[in-house]
Amino acid sequence: MIFSKDSRATSWVESANDSQYPIQNLPYGVFSNSGSSPRVGVALGDQVVDLCALHEAGLFSETSVGSENVFANDALNDFMAMGVEAWRSVRRQLVALLIAERTTDACDVAIEPNTTLREDAGLREKALVTRANVQMHLPSRVGNFVDFYSSKEHATNIGSMFRDPSNPLLPNWVHIPIGYNGRSSSVVVSGTDIVRPSGQTKADAAESPTFGPCRLLDIELEIGFLTGPANKLGSPIPADKAADHLFGMVLVNDWSARDIQKWEYVPLGPFLGKSFATSVSPWVVSLDALAPFRVAQPKQDPPVLPYLRTDGDWGFDIDLRVHLKTATMSEGDTICRTNFKYMYWTIAQQLIHQASNGTNVEPGDLYGSGTVSGPTPDSYGSLIELCWKGTKPIKLSSGEERKFLADGDTVILSGCCHAPNYQVGFGKVCGTVTPAR
Repeated sequence: MIFSKDSRATSWVESANDSQYPIQNLPYGVFSNSGSSPRVGVALGDQVVDLCALHEAGLFSETSVGSENVFANDALNDFMAMGVEAWRSVRRQLVALLIAERTTDACDVAIEPNTTLREDAGLREKALVTRANVQMHLPSRVGNFVDFYSSKEHATNIGSMFRDPSNPLLPNWVHIPIGYNGRSSSVVVSGTDIVRPSGQTKADAAESPTFGPCRLLDIELEIGFLTGPANKLGSPIPADKAADHLFGMVLVNDWSARDIQKWEYVPLGPFLGKSFATSVSPWVVSLDALAPFRVAQPKQDPPVLPYLRTDGDWGFDIDLRVHLKTATMSEGDTICRTNFKYMYWTIAQQLIHQASNGTNVEPGDLYGSGTVSGPTPDSYGSLIELCWKGTKPIKLSSGEERKFLADGDTVILSGCCHAPNYQVGFGKVCGTVTPAR
């Protein structure tokens, strides 16, 4: 069920209609409340719609998700594995249950309300849970985590700092989506404290390295996507099938220890400087909810190889922000405003390239975009860029300055798509830095 960008559709759940979680969004997440086991729901205004309860009430046809209640699980993986037809069927049935009145705002389809939930007080009490009272969990069991380096602006900035300002991009960057397979065990849900990592570092003037707490702790503002059905080991995913394997998108903060990273990354790449924590937002926004906000991706020059060529627009107009709150501040400052539409390599190309050698993608895998940076200094998605390698400290409203993160600092990433009459929000992903152990 894809709504038009001009949609005026509303829900009978009134809090949804002036919210980042309107009827046009319906992001999936895993929640628990009052000591209950984790289960699957969707966000709607200030409520969580309990999909486990709706399935138990027989409100999803067996043809869409089957008789086994996949929404009673503590992760979305089994639902993700069912594929795009099941996802769309469930979304279509949810919209019918939650929409206020008949509408033709969906693309080429009239939506007829199903009043079963609205008119059953007992079921409403069971299936609608106040969002402020729930605990959110990781949306999927992340078996594999992949992190890319897909912003041309970010790669140019980093190359200018550490390589050659006149030739910042390595020759392969415009031909291949650069990435690495990271560590999934340290992927955590928003709100989890981030312990300052320790590791080997070496000062430029020192003869030998030392071991101790990271001094240059950084963030990376990213958008991630979670995968759907698996491909067989040895079988690539062709470009025209990529969308069938893309379940939805989340916010990602891929924390980075820049001093540890600098010492260890040559010759093999990211290791301890990147593996200590990756934070994700709890709500997964579906590709159908994001469809009205598709835009053309930046021109890729030179043209990519045939296996990476996709049809249609694969950019997404997602407004992204980074907020920094120190331990002395009651409110944080916005230190970055950027947009996902600037990304050079698309999520489809990232997935296609990962599987091009026959890698088997699994349901619930997490793929990070790499730092999202825009064309202006206030749109850079990491502190190393915002402070230009520590030479331009950020001045905060509290009078404090930051080059990199201090203990007690809280970083909050947010994202939202804006239509004339509604918003599709990602919520937030936050983490507070605690001292090294």
